[in-house]
Amino acid sequence: MKKKVLLIITLGVIFFNQSFGQANKVDSILSLYSTDYQPEKVHIHFDKYIYNKGETIWFKAYLITGTDLSDLSKNFYVDFFDANGKLLKHFVTPVYQASAKGQYDIPANYSGTFIHIKAYTQWMLNFDSSFHFTKDITVVQTKAQKTAKTEQVTSIHFFPEGGDLVDGLNSRIGFLAVNQTGKPVDIRGSIKNSKGEFIDSFKSQHDGMGSFNLDIVPNEKYNIQWKDAGGKSYSDFLPEAKHTGVTLATHHFNQKALVVINRSQNADESIKTLYLVAHMNQQLVYRSKLNLSTRTAGSADIPTENLPSGILQITAFNANWIPVAERVLFINNHNHEFITDVAVGIKNLSRKGKNIFEIYAPDSIPTNLSVSITDADLPTEKNNIISQLLLCDDIKGYIQNPSYYFDNESDSVSEHLDLVMLTHGWRKFNWTNAFGGIGPSMPYAKDSDYIQIKGKAFASSNIKIGSDQQIILFLQAKDSTKQTLILPVKPDGTFIQRGAIFFDTLQVYYKFLGNSRLENRSELNFNNGFLPPQKNNSITGSPYLWALTDSSQTERLKYFAAKQAELEKLMRTTTLRDVVVEGKIKNPMDVIDKKYASGLFTGSDAFQYDVVNDVRAQGMYSVFQYLQGMVPGLQISQGGTQGWQLSWRGGSPELFLDEIRSDVDMVGNMPMSDIAYIKVFRPPFFGAIGGGAGGAIAIYTRKGGDVKSAPGKGLSYKMLEGYSVSKQFYSPDYSGAAQTFTPDTRTTLFWKPYILTDAHNRKAKIEFYNNDISKKLRVIVEGVNADGKLTRTEKVVE
Repeated sequence: MKKKVLLIITLGVIFFNQSFGQANKVDSILSLYSTDYQPEKVHIHFDKYIYNKGETIWFKAYLITGTDLSDLSKNFYVDFFDANGKLLKHFVTPVYQASAKGQYDIPANYSGTFIHIKAYTQWMLNFDSSFHFTKDITVVQTKAQKTAKTEQVTSIHFFPEGGDLVDGLNSRIGFLAVNQTGKPVDIRGSIKNSKGEFIDSFKSQHDGMGSFNLDIVPNEKYNIQWKDAGGKSYSDFLPEAKHTGVTLATHHFNQKALVVINRSQNADESIKTLYLVAHMNQQLVYRSKLNLSTRTAGSADIPTENLPSGILQITAFNANWIPVAERVLFINNHNHEFITDVAVGIKNLSRKGKNIFEIYAPDSIPTNLSVSITDADLPTEKNNIISQLLLCDDIKGYIQNPSYYFDNESDSVSEHLDLVMLTHGWRKFNWTNAFGGIGPSMPYAKDSDYIQIKGKAFASSNIKIGSDQQIILFLQAKDSTKQTLILPVKPDGTFIQRGAIFFDTLQVYYKFLGNSRLENRSELNFNNGFLPPQKNNSITGSPYLWALTDSSQTERLKYFAAKQAELEKLMRTTTLRDVVVEGKIKNPMDVIDKKYASGLFTGSDAFQYDVVNDVRAQGMYSVFQYLQGMVPGLQISQGGTQGWQLSWRGGSPELFLDEIRSDVDMVGNMPMSDIAYIKVFRPPFFGAIGGGAGGAIAIYTRKGGDVKSAPGKGLSYKMLEGYSVSKQFYSPDYSGAAQTFTPDTRTTLFWKPYILTDAHNRKAKIEFYNNDISKKLRVIVEGVNADGKLTRTEKVVE
């Protein structure tokens, strides 16, 4: 990846000509931080932002460092939590071209109103957790849930520009009003002095934010009396002012940032000489010296026309290089994005109509894109790849509707964005530690490996491991592919193979070469080098901090769920009219079915397998291997990064474990010795979400009284977990006879996490079929190019 170097601007009021050593140190500090301590930023493109239970959350992650694609991490982690903070899934996937993909299947019986997502890399854990990627994804419950009504409590937070109020100086004071869930609240109020005399009034300008100017009278205490949008009254005090100090104010216009600094009359000598430093993405862009020995105010112009889009941090230091004031500005030079286009070739919004669209990237630079196509009446996200990577990932605190600040270039939007800069925290740089030679604590190394197959032998104290000891590992994957490794064993019993890539789990058989005592009198532990799930300490308590709450849009998703239920009920009724019930003697399989199956899973209109009494099952490592070739028309295969692939009549069978909807990961990892009974239902299976167009496979675990087969003898082995299985998005093909198709109520019609273009291939054709309901579709394209630029295209087709 091409490294971009920011232009170092040395124009200013007075250039550095004193404290030359410290000035040079600023250069070296920022250079060190830029190369060795640059944090990663993450954006995740989801196929949509509101789901019914039983649906799949599809995602594509993009990783950036500074303004470049990240090459720091090889593994990406996504933890899914329920509303109570319980871990639902720890998803691990490899990073490819600074991006990663995956999915999570929401349980069909999920009762929560949202799923909390936390995404990170190992490198990101070195930095403030406030900047980790988190999101609450709304899950719609068709039945209204009883929720206790809570009274809104609003709080106000004050932010003097530059950092402090100073006696005798005028200051601009930003404020932010939020409720107990962190959402902004509009307010209005008045400012009074300690005598109760009215000074001025104020009100919020946008999303609970606003500002006012105030002359700070020495030893005065200012009372703020205000009301929130609900009419509730509050009273607060402004922060106490410093007796002496400086204020810093900024104005951005005409491709430059004007910085105005005022000092108090009684300032000590240390703030009569000030140094101004500005940096972006931890790279120096400006520095100057300001002499205030004979005056109390000064200014500086920082040219901004050659800067990349993003947050500029401006810091004023005193003569001893101690920071005394700080401010951040957003610079938008529109050099952060490239354009992609969506061309509609064939549009067919009738039931199950075929559509052909084309994604076009005009630049010759290689691009990495993701595309989602959904029902256009679903709620849309108010955050995107541009607002996330340029804004949300660089400041602290919740931002309502961040994409708003990039929708247009009007003066009002620019003013509102500056309020965000004034009232939200940012990546504060610890200059004191930096000048003192104290670098940041970095307990986590850069994640330069994919999977590590590493282990340690714990041997008896009287057994020594020689310097030439070796271990042979026989690796067997779920698809029966095998590989052999011979690794050296260190005297402490450790060994390691780096850079492996495999999905699901491996059986690792092992043998110590030439050392039978070590073989028989040691215990071996294996590890894949992955991080464990991180503690979830950021659940907000509200599912709607990120998802929209537009009732009409939420009702749209409920409509899809209700329509699906109606269609399933209608088809069950139609099918039952043709059923003739006759008494008959129960065979052994009927007895087993009665023991395990219930509800829609009962009956013998399925392929049934008594696993307990099937000798063949004892030699199988997976239920999918067991079923291969057993069911006419059911295609089961495994290979590469896709894991197990199941297909039946153009669909993918639903999986149920003890009649609870499951996924390929869980079912494929179950040992056959735990399984008692399997039923394979022909398509369609009405007990499945979406009508069961691909049929269903129901697996039942053993109950009391069932005898488990004893494991076979041979080499010792351990199970080693690999990357989470990333399944393919199912897109039905309706090119055949219409009477064979089941009702289609999908809300995500197309999802493709990887579309790659370059100078020789700038177009990508996508084909998909409409559902039975949608008359208006939304296409969203997001992605990055090799220069680290971003793209976001949204198009509604109707």
